[in-house]
Amino acid sequence: MLRSKRLAFKSALLLWAALLSGCIATPTMLDDAVVAYDRAITETLSKQLLLNIARAHQHQPMHFTGVSNIAATFNFQLSAGASPALTGDSGALVVPTFGGSISENPTISIVPMEGEEFTRRLLTPLPENKLTLLLRQGADVDLILRLLVDELHIKDATLNKICQNKPADRQGYPTFRQAMLHLSAIQDQHALYVNPLLYDKTWQLPASHFSVEEFSDLQKEYDVNFDAKQQQIKLSKRISGHIILSNYNPSRLSNAEREQLQEEANNLYANEIIVDIRPGFAGGEWPWHGRLKLRSFHNVLNFIGQGIQDDPEYEIAKHAQTPEVRENPTQTLGVTVTESAIKEADVSIKYGKYYYAIQREKGHQWNREGFRLLYQIFQMTMSELSQQGAPSITIAK
Repeated sequence: MLRSKRLAFKSALLLWAALLSGCIATPTMLDDAVVAYDRAITETLSKQLLLNIARAHQHQPMHFTGVSNIAATFNFQLSAGASPALTGDSGALVVPTFGGSISENPTISIVPMEGEEFTRRLLTPLPENKLTLLLRQGADVDLILRLLVDELHIKDATLNKICQNKPADRQGYPTFRQAMLHLSAIQDQHALYVNPLLYDKTWQLPASHFSVEEFSDLQKEYDVNFDAKQQQIKLSKRISGHIILSNYNPSRLSNAEREQLQEEANNLYANEIIVDIRPGFAGGEWPWHGRLKLRSFHNVLNFIGQGIQDDPEYEIAKHAQTPEVRENPTQTLGVTVTESAIKEADVSIKYGKYYYAIQREKGHQWNREGFRLLYQIFQMTMSELSQQGAPSITIAK
């Protein structure tokens, strides 16, 4: 009889231990931890972006710190035992006792962005392929270009000038804003093309320059035609060139026109992109040709920070030939600055004696979209965080 009771007690003990350990170590706990770390890193980076806008506003140097590694260890502990029940003289009963605990021990490595990393990510102007990726995501072209473009070289029937995306440029800034609004109106009509220039390149070479083996190898990369009468080989190849913003599909142009645009693009810097708006297509009421020069991410933040007070943007009406546009806010990214804490802000920080937050708005969330785009642009500058040459900080919780 006593043996049966002991066996029943042991079985109950094992069952409770299994249930308790199952309650402690569940996949849900791991999910919660991963989501919590993800949320913390996202909020930290958002605050860093806003903090650097505040630094630009106060003419202070910018700085970013990145999380290079997170290693979290979870310790699960379970205890079980038995103790006599308080039954007095009624008998000797044994009551099982159980306990459990869980502890988390994360180690977070933080690397300051400096040196080559700082130069590459913040000071180097964005190349055309970064702009192309953003435009193909369907974001508002006016918002993207007002953030990223430093200046516009534009030529139409009446003007040929350089327009800076700086309110202090009283002659060029209004034209820049009108040109970006015009592109936005074309986008609203689903007629803005962001395509590479595809064209056929040909070469005429003497057949005597090639052996039979070399001739065979050429056919792997080129379309090869042999002119027996002229004893020449004609090579042709389809080439994908630079990106162009246009109100028409570039494939509708002749090969010679596409090749001419490619030659023009070849003479530009890596952070410049051609814009070609022609009559006869959507937005062709104001035809113009030009190129956009992209900023560095450092200059994007500086533009926003300086726009708070030193060089504020102002309202610009659309061009007379531009169709109606849905959005034309005065500020590229509205930032609220106060001397008291800002309530109900999505992201807010304090720097010096001022509080900063992204302006809230009703209807179309232009500022939220702008800040989300800013976050995305920063991520697009991402490269592998290296600890070489930079002091790292490791925090063990």
